[in-house]
Amino acid sequence: MRVGFIGLGTMGGRVALVVRAAGHELVVNDLRRDAASRHLQAGATWADSPREAAENSEVVFTSLPGPREVESVADQLIEGMRPGTAWFDLSTNSPTLIRKLHTRFGSKGIQVFDAPISGGAPSPTPRKLLAVWVGGDETAFNRYRPLLDGISSEVLYIGPIGAGSIAKLVNNCAGYAIQTALAEVFSLGVKAGVDPLALWGAVRQSSTGRLRTFDRLGKQYLQGVFEPADFALDLAQKDIALATELGRELGVPMRVANLAHAEMTEAVNRGWAKRDSRSAMLLQNERAGVEIKVPGDAIAALLKRDG
Repeated sequence: MRVGFIGLGTMGGRVALVVRAAGHELVVNDLRRDAASRHLQAGATWADSPREAAENSEVVFTSLPGPREVESVADQLIEGMRPGTAWFDLSTNSPTLIRKLHTRFGSKGIQVFDAPISGGAPSPTPRKLLAVWVGGDETAFNRYRPLLDGISSEVLYIGPIGAGSIAKLVNNCAGYAIQTALAEVFSLGVKAGVDPLALWGAVRQSSTGRLRTFDRLGKQYLQGVFEPADFALDLAQKDIALATELGRELGVPMRVANLAHAEMTEAVNRGWAKRDSRSAMLLQNERAGVEIKVPGDAIAALLKRDG
């Protein structure tokens, strides 16, 4: 297959090499021609513009910094792509923008998919490390599945257009929020007199440390079942109150922890003290206007599938 690849930075550059190594003809473009030196040595063809790359490709991939760059490149792609071709945007992008572009390109018979890559900058063998989360028409996605499988060993169809980008934003935002919370609690522990290596060695082996972050959602939150409690809300509220009290004693700002304590206090005041501690998460569901209730057997099937 003849593949156009636009954007040869840290992520895109290595993924484009994998596309070429999988046996596809590769047409590349970047703002800097020297970014394509490895690809040209591997047999790729240079295009002087995104439009030229699109004109000479059956499928186009873009890996760009953000929505502004994606929209700018889209104006050239739509002039060069032919009906029956497809565009996969690998960028971390705006769901609103990709939905708008999906409609615009669809009017010309061009399939558009948001297909952000998760896993950070790829290693020399990125296929084994990267996940590709795809939003778009499922039937069309299945036609291109073999091409995507050449990029990643974990290609997941998430849902309609925009779904892949939403999943990526949820993932990234969670990671940075957790990072902020970890900085807060570790600064508390160290200022309280614990050696940072000893502290890390302890907490990483705890029930929280050993369990993958999102696995924690499956038992109570996703199912909407908070009784009987694994760990009661009033006990969790007590624990976090002790931590924030220690922070005040030591002069350590505890913005994230104080917010969590306020949430738990509100949930206790709702009469949920003896429900599971995760029941406080329902407050955010109410504010967002969503109801989440996933059947337990569906959760078990997904966990079994993922090993």
